[in-house]
Amino acid sequence: MSRVWLIGAPLLFGKKKRLIKTILIVEDEPLVAFDNEQRLSKLGYDVVGTRDNYSDAVADLEAHEVDLLLSDIRLSGERTGIDVAKVAHSLGVPVLFATGNPPNECSAYAIGSLAKPYSDRQLKDAIDAVDRIIAGDTVEPPAGMTLYTPA
Repeated sequence: MSRVWLIGAPLLFGKKKRLIKTILIVEDEPLVAFDNEQRLSKLGYDVVGTRDNYSDAVADLEAHEVDLLLSDIRLSGERTGIDVAKVAHSLGVPVLFATGNPPNECSAYAIGSLAKPYSDRQLKDAIDAVDRIIAGDTVEPPAGMTLYTPA
């Protein structure tokens, strides 16, 4: 009789290990920022920070290991979420915009955008889609999300 040992073998039907663990939220609307922080924490993500302006967001990107930047386009001050996304992109941090009307230049720095307003489920599904894209999978965008060509 032969024995088969499964020590260290991956589970066939287990949950896939997610690549996105830490998220930086950049949002100028305090209630939306608070809601996002609470939503993401409940989903098991580590929220590195919640910022409403370019300078603080870039400082967090440079000081912490960030797996995803979730950013609005409009921010407090003169700089925009697109400016933050440029920095994130240069650091190799994936970007998901959460905005009402993303301008065309968003596609150069982000994986996609999630249209406001969105539900808890839509936010979760959008982040899951970004996670799968980072892992190399081909995905269909979930409801409310627009995927850009690979950024």
